[in-house]
Amino acid sequence: MTREQMIERMRKGGLKMTRQRLAIVDALIEKRALHPSAQTIFKWAKKRAKGLSLSTVYDTLNELSKHGIIKTLEFDKMENRYEGILTEHVNLICKQCHSITDHPLPIRINPEAIARKKKFWVTDTRMEYYGYCGQCLRGKGGETPKIRRHPQGEPSRS
Repeated sequence: MTREQMIERMRKGGLKMTRQRLAIVDALIEKRALHPSAQTIFKWAKKRAKGLSLSTVYDTLNELSKHGIIKTLEFDKMENRYEGILTEHVNLICKQCHSITDHPLPIRINPEAIARKKKFWVTDTRMEYYGYCGQCLRGKGGETPKIRRHPQGEPSRS
């Protein structure tokens, strides 16, 4: 999503356009590939909006997420991250450095068809693969491992 598209969706959602919110939107756009945390957004945006507080960043991110402008990626073992890519894709999450990389889905999954068939109301979708990025693998002195599955379905590295 572009800056202009985010701003337009914010206006349609009735959100005020403040200097702080625009700095947060700019940070989301600038740091998009990182799937930034609130701390990363805060550090970047406070350079452009003096007086910006971390609580304003969290409040704005919650509002943007609530209005469907961004996605909040919640995790158990690392801080939440935010992304502006709302189309279906796979997030590749490194278990060592916590980087998140987007990868397009090779096929389209139709959540509406699944919802109709199973009589299930889908409110959100998210697909993630966990493992190790190429940089962390090189740091471990290894090549990309072959993935084999345990009988219980849990993958392991060879």
